Amino acid sequence: MIAVLDFGSQYNQLIARRVRELKVYSKIMPYNTTAKELSGMNCSGIILSGGPSSVYSQNAPFPDKNIFKLDIPILAICYGMQVMSYILGGKVSPSKEREYGYAELSTDRHSPLLKNISKKAKVWMSHQDRITKLPPGFKSIGKTKNAPVAAMSDTSRKFYALQFHPEVEHTLEGKKIFFNFIKNICKCEHSWTIKSFIETEIKKTRALAGNKKVVLGLSGGVDSSVAAVLLHKAIKNNLHCIFVDHGLLRKNEATKVAKLFREHYKINLVTVNASSTFLKKLKGVTNPEKKRKIIGKTFIDVFEKSAKRIGKVEFLAQGTLYPDVIESISAKGGPSATIKSHHNVGGLPKKLKFKLIEPLRDLFKDEVRNLGKELGMPNELVWRHPFPGPGLAVRIIGEITKSRITLLQEADSRFMDEIKKAGLYRHIWQAFTVLLPVKTVGVMGDERTYENVIAIRAVTSSDGMTADWARIPYDTLSSISNRIINEVKGINRVVYDISSKPPSTIEWE
Repeated sequence: MIAVLDFGSQYNQLIARRVRELKVYSKIMPYNTTAKELSGMNCSGIILSGGPSSVYSQNAPFPDKNIFKLDIPILAICYGMQVMSYILGGKVSPSKEREYGYAELSTDRHSPLLKNISKKAKVWMSHQDRITKLPPGFKSIGKTKNAPVAAMSDTSRKFYALQFHPEVEHTLEGKKIFFNFIKNICKCEHSWTIKSFIETEIKKTRALAGNKKVVLGLSGGVDSSVAAVLLHKAIKNNLHCIFVDHGLLRKNEATKVAKLFREHYKINLVTVNASSTFLKKLKGVTNPEKKRKIIGKTFIDVFEKSAKRIGKVEFLAQGTLYPDVIESISAKGGPSATIKSHHNVGGLPKKLKFKLIEPLRDLFKDEVRNLGKELGMPNELVWRHPFPGPGLAVRIIGEITKSRITLLQEADSRFMDEIKKAGLYRHIWQAFTVLLPVKTVGVMGDERTYENVIAIRAVTSSDGMTADWARIPYDTLSSISNRIINEVKGINRVVYDISSKPPSTIEWE
């Protein structure tokens, strides 16, 4: 295993992903994880991440100094490099010029870390402090125009450090650097695969649950669906899925989910139509956060009542993913900044008193999709776009009514149909429609209309952490607009959201 100590870098998840791409398991851990804890985890290597702090800041995060006595290879990146240098007796000083963006790295290719890297390599910098005195035992193995020590090493202790970010795509040979560290320096075996993950997780689930009942809230999304199929493989009929239809799903979604899991997978499935209950609770509510809270609380109430009808249940399974875990840990005081915490982690009321089973909590989204493919699940489900827990409630700006839900469902259905026809669905990370709380003037035939506006949103991304608006061809946009306006009564205008994340979020609420 490679442990990644989190000092607050926005790129932490990328570091873990780069390691896993080499078929080696990686885990992001708090920056202050002790040397004792790390030594008990069979670590083959440690990576110190970047972060927004300066080593001279009042509340700067520092690792346990004893990690440098473990005789384990360490790779330090950006702030991690400065921390390593500071602790081991080097000097860190503010740079006269902040270096951000592309830089040319002059390398010492005799270094084990930079083996097979170009003599003049393109790298991505993001720092304001720099190393002005090397720690004892270290030598410089790379420099840029503004950083005389852009890479350093102490090969006898297997300590390496980089001022730039090898994990981002902009560092063109970053993957080679990770390969050199993980394969050549840490001597890791490339044995962590999705197939091996399935075998391990099935054994773990069987040992944990035994012959006891496990209940899972099935939404029909990728995460809960893959979790359901994996758990069913492990514990068969001891898995009981509950599908709560809150009336805020896409068109015909409840029927499709029930058919697939009950008829095809033969999984125990209870469907609960609670749409009238949710609508009643949401009447007159326009504040997005209130909508989320009402839906979350009502969902728990409905779910709990349904679970009680199954009989004695000891375990609750969830489709929690690794980014959810990382961000929720950060939200509890870690150095990483977050936009919102996730409802799947730590958000369950204590009164439920279930033991948790989270078979996907160590996986990223793309790994979950690969897991679904390995389990033989249909492409339509494996590649389904993310859909929010509160459903269309956060895509209807303003009050939620039955007629507004129907309007959005019909518009969304046509949007999905057109991007699939154009062969764009798999190239887009997430696409959806938003019903705006305004009406505009239009002309249909010879009559003046005053009807609703639909915004369409489509973004490209690798993990949802950052996203860019999708460049949908004009002809496809035209077809989308024509179909929505002509076929969905009550809509006379379609607009396209061309904001990226950041500064915008993907969802509107």
